[in-house]
Amino acid sequence: MSTRGAVVVLTLITAVVHLFVGWPPQGIDALLFLNGLGYLVLLAAWWRTPAFLSRHLVRWVYMLYTAVTIVGYFAVWGLGGLTDALGMFTKVVEVLLILALWREG
Repeated sequence: MSTRGAVVVLTLITAVVHLFVGWPPQGIDALLFLNGLGYLVLLAAWWRTPAFLSRHLVRWVYMLYTAVTIVGYFAVWGLGGLTDALGMFTKVVEVLLILALWREG
């Protein structure tokens, strides 16, 4: 699989997890749902960077957004987050996403 394909697949995995876990968007679940939407928006911006944006900038924002998501997970759940299989699976996917975006650049 190409690096570009990996970015798409990894983004779709984490976006779908966040969208479904965050549905219906109420309370803390609203943050999960919005996070999933954010991933889809960033994927679209990265795939087809608007003329007024730099692809380099979009890639860095994408990586930063993903890193903030990882930090936010542990800020909310603490070390207890390590015992949640779906949460940890998603964090591994997000780390791989950052690596794929880094490599793509």
